[in-house]
Amino acid sequence: MTVDSTSGLARLFEQQHDTLYRYFLKRTAHAWDAQDLVQELYLRLLRTDRDQGAVIQNPEAYLFTVAANLVKEHATRRQRSPLGSDDLEEVIERLATPCDAAAGVDRSLRRERLADTIGRLPAKCRAALVMHYRDELGYRDIAERLDISTHMVKKYIVKALAVCRLGMARYE
Repeated sequence: MTVDSTSGLARLFEQQHDTLYRYFLKRTAHAWDAQDLVQELYLRLLRTDRDQGAVIQNPEAYLFTVAANLVKEHATRRQRSPLGSDDLEEVIERLATPCDAAAGVDRSLRRERLADTIGRLPAKCRAALVMHYRDELGYRDIAERLDISTHMVKKYIVKALAVCRLGMARYE
């Protein structure tokens, strides 16, 4: 089967939409990332230059090649900036959940203090903590994303938690 127009690729995309979504879902941390990548794939297909008259010999292979490249680009972007302010908020929310020892401390004050403490962590240490608690990734996955050893991931997470405990203990 050959496809010589963008509309043919659009039809193929519609047929493969669910498969593409599952493909991205297996390779990203969140469902919303998978949805974004599916949309980006569709946009790229629409931008395929019809005027060049190129004929795609294997459209399904082309579709999944573009998808694989999108996954790589997504991973590279996340590795370059592994932590956004929204990501930090989610980690702070999870770690600020009251425990027996700190039940009397005002929740918003605890969140603010924890955010300040986490904000002072080194970038890779903070990123490892976020990926572990927000994305629920294992040490091996975090190591691959940060391009470090699994042993170093464990050290970063242990260090981050110790700093958080120490930082929060000063306020209790």
